Amino acid sequence: MADGTKAVVDTSAADGAADEAALAAAIDELADGTARATAAGSPAEKDGRVGRTDSGGPAGAAPAQAPATPAPTAPAPTAPTAPAPGEPAPESTAPLSVSEIAAELASGDAAAGRTDPGPAAAAPAKRPPRDPQPTHDPRDTATLPQTLPAPQRRSGDMIGHRYRLEECISSTETFSSWRAVDEKLRRAVGVHLMASGHQRARKVLAAAKSAALLGDPRFVQVLDAVQEGELVYVVREWLPHASDLAKLLSDGPLEPHEAYQMVRQVTDAVAAAHRRGQAHLRLTPRCVLRTDSGQYRINGIAVDAALRGLTGEGSGEDAERVDTRAIGALLFAALTHRWPFPEDRYDLQGLPRNLREVAPDQVRAGVHKGLSELAARALLDHPPHHAEPITTPDGLARAIALMPRIRQPQPELPAFTSPPRHNTHALPTAPNPTRVVAAPGTAPAPVAAPVRRSGRRLRTVVKVTASAVALGAIGVASWQLVDSLRPGSTAVASPQPSSTSATPSAHAATHDPAPIPVKEALSYNPLGEKADGAASLAKAIDDDPASEWQTNWYSDAFGSKPGTKEGTGLLLDLGSAQTVSKVTLKWSTATTAELRMPGKTVGNAQTAKPGDFTVLGKKAGTAVEYNLDSPVTTRYLLIWLTNLSKNPDSGPNPGKYQAFLGDVKVFG
Repeated sequence: MADGTKAVVDTSAADGAADEAALAAAIDELADGTARATAAGSPAEKDGRVGRTDSGGPAGAAPAQAPATPAPTAPAPTAPTAPAPGEPAPESTAPLSVSEIAAELASGDAAAGRTDPGPAAAAPAKRPPRDPQPTHDPRDTATLPQTLPAPQRRSGDMIGHRYRLEECISSTETFSSWRAVDEKLRRAVGVHLMASGHQRARKVLAAAKSAALLGDPRFVQVLDAVQEGELVYVVREWLPHASDLAKLLSDGPLEPHEAYQMVRQVTDAVAAAHRRGQAHLRLTPRCVLRTDSGQYRINGIAVDAALRGLTGEGSGEDAERVDTRAIGALLFAALTHRWPFPEDRYDLQGLPRNLREVAPDQVRAGVHKGLSELAARALLDHPPHHAEPITTPDGLARAIALMPRIRQPQPELPAFTSPPRHNTHALPTAPNPTRVVAAPGTAPAPVAAPVRRSGRRLRTVVKVTASAVALGAIGVASWQLVDSLRPGSTAVASPQPSSTSATPSAHAATHDPAPIPVKEALSYNPLGEKADGAASLAKAIDDDPASEWQTNWYSDAFGSKPGTKEGTGLLLDLGSAQTVSKVTLKWSTATTAELRMPGKTVGNAQTAKPGDFTVLGKKAGTAVEYNLDSPVTTRYLLIWLTNLSKNPDSGPNPGKYQAFLGDVKVFG
């Protein structure tokens, strides 16, 4: 392939060639033995019977299941390479019937000039043509063991000289699943391992091939499927930032909009697979993955069922019903946070045993009515209220399309509070109207009506005052106006500061952050092979800027080209949950790093993926300071390095990318 990934292996052509070669060898041995028996006058030739070295059963049957009783014949010499009576035939050679062997011997006798091959060869049967890509291998049913332990592997082992195993995700008696690294393309992958001698091995390879040919991006893609010696392995995509449905349900049921999106996307994908002749047969909450973009992808199409021996050999209607019922169970769990069967599964509590054939809205209050009815029709054979059951993914997709679309709820806006109004241009209102006293020798002027000055501009006050004074003498009014505006005059009270009009201080008293001791510094390198800077972890928190924590050196910058790491990190353990408002770092060289904290669903922070952390801030430089607008409460803080400086050519590790952290301070 263009990206260097192996294509899925098709072993049918190679197996056919091996079978033909083994068949020719067996025919030669049988022909040689028969010719010598004829020369010695063996009773086998006189009776027209061909001696068989296998059990005499039909092709593909196990010798132990159909033992043969040898006919009483005279002793005759046999070929040295033929297996003893009752001994199983070699795995690479499929047993032949009596008529097939007779036909092959007849053709050999004709080539040698023999005209009387015997009664057994009188009516040779023509062997049917071999299918170039057989859908069923006779060795898969009888000659291979039904149970065989899973291959024993450990972290660090290489598979196929390309895939390095890192972490065992799950293990059963017959197979194991791993998170691995593709050393050629430098990316994470998932690997299933099984012994090649197991009865299911051929079916697993066939299922992986059919899943790879599906080519639907809504399913996790199969990248490689190989039989190599005693090992069969299947390689698939690895989605590091996706969360399965079981993890999404750990905090409670899904919102109606999210449950609607899940069932719609999963149903559309499964219906499309069934139209192409594919079935999942083991659709569980662990197989449904939600990416960061909100898209749902399905893992293990066909392969998960083959690994567990779920062949789906019934009718196509049976397979459709199995997958439809599984989708109904997923929707039931998403709406109720309960598993719809009595057993506890996938960290969900099962239903009481006396509850059968119930809809989700009968288990939990407040469930969306339309989604509850949909789950009951897909899951139950006899839904409540005499509703018609849904038995196929296509039918379920049509029912979802007929539903009113459930829209995403709008985020709640914070309550609006009007800010205090501070009108600096308005004059303060006098507590009482002031009487204007005329100067001696002047005619008394009419008293102006009280003017409401609060909330008005100075210009409006002047206009109203001028209009009132114009009713009297122009000269007296003008003098009074000037006198009223003169400082120290009793006409207009001077503004006095009051508690209601006083401007509040710009900032309240600042909080003085208190230092929080760091209990331990841990290496966090989930994308690398080993701990990063494990030898100098304590130097980052020893209050000595001269001693530094040094990362491993890297030949290329993070993310500079395909296959390079995205980053590395230092995990700070505060010992217990603390309220953090500020973190300071001192680097020897310019470094770009993000401050992160674990999400609510993270159990072990040291083994969590980078996407499971929440980014609190990103800074670049040598002396950086993360000031959090809102303090957070957490036990662990992650310093995630995304860009390192290049070492000078004259120092240690010249030309390599490395970071040096001298001091870390955490404040509450």
